[in-house]
Amino acid sequence: MSKVDEILDSIGSMTVLELSELKEAFKERFNVEAAAPAAAMPMMMAPGAADGGDGGGAAEEQNEFDVVLTSAGEKKIQVIKEVRTLTNLGLKDAKELVDNAPKPVLEKASKEDAEKAKELIEAAGGAVELK
Repeated sequence: MSKVDEILDSIGSMTVLELSELKEAFKERFNVEAAAPAAAMPMMMAPGAADGGDGGGAAEEQNEFDVVLTSAGEKKIQVIKEVRTLTNLGLKDAKELVDNAPKPVLEKASKEDAEKAKELIEAAGGAVELK
């Protein structure tokens, strides 16, 4: 197995939170930013927002979200299971996070990952807010 395959297998087994941390660490260590999304952003942004503009389009163009558990609801055990799946926390830590809501489950997650996490937690009976 090549090193590339090993790295891809390792990345494939990571949680959303771990992937987010990896992305940030990669950006810091190598001082790089993904080129493809940055190139596509000006087409999606409001006029003037791509060059700094007045910041009027900032709320619509948010690309990192915090997934905050606001309430565990009536099915607390199911919510704890989903939190463990999303964060790779142990049972004690996941229970503590759920018991102390409102608490962030994921931080600086992509829009897709944040929406998926919100959907999973809400399906388990919890209440979630994206910030």
